[in-house]
Amino acid sequence: MTFPVTNTLRKGGLLNEIARGERAPSREFVIDAVRVKEIRHATGLSQAKFAMLIDVQVATLRNWEQGRREPTGPAKALLRAIRKDPKRVIEALAS
Repeated sequence: MTFPVTNTLRKGGLLNEIARGERAPSREFVIDAVRVKEIRHATGLSQAKFAMLIDVQVATLRNWEQGRREPTGPAKALLRAIRKDPKRVIEALAS
């Protein structure tokens, strides 16, 4: 299944232009080490409990919090959701 927007981006070469650095993306989401730690602290959970909740290894969470690695893909989206509404997201994940 393809979407009209995707076809437009491919035909226009916008994705390639962004990848080559010829065009800036319209938006970027950055979840840096400080943010990951702030997000976890806002939940009131320990590293072990937070890691279990979002289904990652504790070592991975530590790497994010210490800036050795950055969350990507679904983990980044989940952290963004938790940052915006920690109570509801945690309730949804815990159920």
